[in-house]
Amino acid sequence: MERILCFMRHKIPTKERRKENLPVEVETSQWSGDMSITDVASSLLRCEETFSACLARINSVVLQPLLQSGSFEQAKFFLLLNDHFQVIWDLTEENYRALKQTVTETETASVHNLYLAWKADLFLDAYIQYFSTFASCVVVQGFEHAARNKSEVWKSHKPSLQQLLEDFSPDTSNAVALHTVLHKPFQDHLQQYSALFSKLEEIKTLGPDKEAIVNASRQFAKLRSFISQALDEAGLTRNLWKSLSHKFTDVLCTPERRLLEDSRNLSIFSSTGRSDRVLLFHDILVLIQGSSLQSFDLKLVWVDETSKETGKHTLRVRTPEEEFFLLAKEPESRAVWKWKLSQAVRQALNGKRDFPLWSHTGEGRAPPRCRFSTFTFRADGRLKGAAYDGEWRLGKPHGKGQLTWPDGRNYVGDFKDGLEHGFGICLVPHASKDRYDCYKCHWREGKMNGYGICEYGNEMVYKGYFRDNLRQGFGILDNTSSAKTPFKYTGHWENDKKSGYGVWDDKEREERYIGMWHEDQRHGTGIVVMQSGVCYRRAFHLDKMVGSGILLLEDDSIYEGNFTRDLMFVGKGKLTFPNGFTLEGTFTNKSSQGLHTEGILNTSGGEPDDTITKLQLGQREFPVEQRWEGLFSQFLEFVSSGGQGETEESFMGFHVQTSKELRKSQEYLYCDRETEEAPKNLLDELLEHQETEALQSYLEEALKSSLHPLGKLLKALASAFQATYGGIGANKHLLAMAQEEVKHYAKEVWEFYQGLRDLALKVNGQPLLEDTNQSDLNGPALILPLILPSFYPELLMLYMLYHEKEDDLYCQGIVDLSLFPDLKLLEFLDVQKHFWPLKDLTLTTNQRRSLIKDRCFLSATECLQKMITTVDPREKLDILQKTYEEIEKTTNRVLEKEYSLTMDDLLPMLMYVVTRASIQHLGAEIHLIRDLMDPANEGGKHDFLLTALESCYELIQKEFRLHQNWEVLQSS
Repeated sequence: MERILCFMRHKIPTKERRKENLPVEVETSQWSGDMSITDVASSLLRCEETFSACLARINSVVLQPLLQSGSFEQAKFFLLLNDHFQVIWDLTEENYRALKQTVTETETASVHNLYLAWKADLFLDAYIQYFSTFASCVVVQGFEHAARNKSEVWKSHKPSLQQLLEDFSPDTSNAVALHTVLHKPFQDHLQQYSALFSKLEEIKTLGPDKEAIVNASRQFAKLRSFISQALDEAGLTRNLWKSLSHKFTDVLCTPERRLLEDSRNLSIFSSTGRSDRVLLFHDILVLIQGSSLQSFDLKLVWVDETSKETGKHTLRVRTPEEEFFLLAKEPESRAVWKWKLSQAVRQALNGKRDFPLWSHTGEGRAPPRCRFSTFTFRADGRLKGAAYDGEWRLGKPHGKGQLTWPDGRNYVGDFKDGLEHGFGICLVPHASKDRYDCYKCHWREGKMNGYGICEYGNEMVYKGYFRDNLRQGFGILDNTSSAKTPFKYTGHWENDKKSGYGVWDDKEREERYIGMWHEDQRHGTGIVVMQSGVCYRRAFHLDKMVGSGILLLEDDSIYEGNFTRDLMFVGKGKLTFPNGFTLEGTFTNKSSQGLHTEGILNTSGGEPDDTITKLQLGQREFPVEQRWEGLFSQFLEFVSSGGQGETEESFMGFHVQTSKELRKSQEYLYCDRETEEAPKNLLDELLEHQETEALQSYLEEALKSSLHPLGKLLKALASAFQATYGGIGANKHLLAMAQEEVKHYAKEVWEFYQGLRDLALKVNGQPLLEDTNQSDLNGPALILPLILPSFYPELLMLYMLYHEKEDDLYCQGIVDLSLFPDLKLLEFLDVQKHFWPLKDLTLTTNQRRSLIKDRCFLSATECLQKMITTVDPREKLDILQKTYEEIEKTTNRVLEKEYSLTMDDLLPMLMYVVTRASIQHLGAEIHLIRDLMDPANEGGKHDFLLTALESCYELIQKEFRLHQNWEVLQSS
């Protein structure tokens, strides 16, 4: 409409006045078969002249009086009808002027001189708008109301109406006359257009312009069909509103709504037994029974043919809240209803009617099964009152969507067959304002299943796995931000309760419980580690300590027996002191007298060895294979399920930033939940790296990626390891447990890699390998140094605590030895003089050789100092070997010949290098390397050099003890 009005801005100021004769049809039967374009233009000129005069008469006799009659609702349509009428009149006048100019000024006309042909779209739009509005006037019975309101006016206009209508009679009602005069002249005129276009098509000299003529002719033919169908629908709809009670029309009647089919006209019945009439409108399907009705939005109606068992002439209708059948007695009736329903649904989804309304245009184009729409559920059930906005399939939410309940609950995410299924975010409001529980989880069949992150309104956060809306499997519950009772639990869950192996941090008591749980209570064997360094092992029953236990105190005293949670000795027990003394008897605690004992003090025992003072806990109590079963099982289940991409996050987790904004707004749901680029063709890429070197490089990159399944597993293991051994858990009595756990991680990661590899082979149709290509490869040994950086800080701290006393002695020895100048130190360490690199002792003015420090074996010293720059035991051993090579280079340079160092030659020089390197916590470093190095290195050169380094470490401690004893003797 706007396009038409824009085009007509420069129309003539006033319409030409021509004689007001009646509209006459062009006598097409008298046209000769060899007419020219000029002849057609002349005929069209006469048509437009006659029609323009007719429009002028209709405007004065009918339209202007109509604008003064009717109610406000009807007057609105009459005004709109008048606007469209004026557009058609203007186009007719414009066409007349162009034709008149062509006929009078051009001897031979062409298609380009025919305004109607090259501006056909303007005419089509104008007539469509006019007749659409005219049909609405019919539906609202505007002409009937206008005839009644202005009956005296229309009586005076009867002679004029009679001139406009050929079949007008005195008995013709005013309403019928108004209705007829406002549509029949237009239809007759369009028929003349079609006849003229038909003649144009017959002209053989059209050339390349024929296609435009044929297309315009087809469009005008469609326009005539559209008008006829629109008038038929309007008449049927008007008659329906007349036949229905006000109760129904108040609900259903709108000016734009059109009736497409009525079960009283074409018989069909509903299987619900609640309807005696079925009405199909262009936007809704209605079932009426008695005084009640049901309406269904066609955008959410699915129509299918049923199986033979259901019935031969039956249609299955599915809607969001109801499913029923339409039963027809005859196959013809079923076919018509199915076709009309399908086309109406398709057009409703398109947001516009076909042109024409019913034609072959939409045939073969069934409505899509998957759609996007909005619906509010009304039926009783979990969705009652909820509004859904999103994708649908066969009457159920399916795909991406959002559910909003009246109480403020909100779910945004994936759906399948009407249930939450896939990834989604659910907000559950608290009674207090601005408090929500935010569930960012994976769902299956309407319930949380798989991995999820839940941010509760009370500031607690859970990251872990669910089953049927309950926490199940591995999970972390963190409440450390709470000021009242801060805690953190990392472990296994069953039916929403802590069960199985888990780690509990009690921030208030500054202690950590590592052990077994049952229904949210400590139950079974457990180890408690305190911030002070104290730890103990006890049996628990329903959260209470039972039986005797073992208590390891910070001064290396050990108590075996019964004691309270506040570490008070009660009952029978045995206390072993660091000096080897033991006290065994019955212990009591009295508030006024302190600890009271009745027993035997044994002072004959020697100093206890490391197996007592450094007693290791946890290995026997918690078999390493059973500690994190729930964590490993999820990753292995991913492999056994076929490794489908859409289930990866459900099994292996995802990473999203915690934010309060996300609790209030879910607009970021569909954005990437990762910051890195996901690996492409994971399984294919995995098969491309099977050779040892390529495999090591691939594994290294995969373990670094937070998106690769191997990287996700490593990240989950690291979180469990840190929760156990980091912070409060840094206790020397847990070293063996932690070391065993890291080695087991390497084994599990390798097993997971093998599962992914076998899955890749299966997917690609290749036979499974029997590890023939990797027969010489120790998988866990290959994995261990790659994963060690994720656990190194906590693990090294445990080694440092375990070897704290030895490292203190070593450090004191280093301090004493570092006071020696180079020559004195070489002499003290019994380095043979012919190995002394005296040439390296360059002197300056007034400097004595005997006082120079840190010049000998400098390259070897600097090389050894690099040992603390890496966490990989292999690289540490390589550094140690390079240090040996630097020592050997120096001796060869001094001796000016190749010389192979023996252990007796090497050890004093290596002690010198170790002294000058001054590596802190060397004992922790040596034992970490020894415990975690590749077993293939045992007995080799690396093993030999590590043994030499251990000897240096022990000798330096021994030198300090001797020096200490000598000072004691001197003082005495």
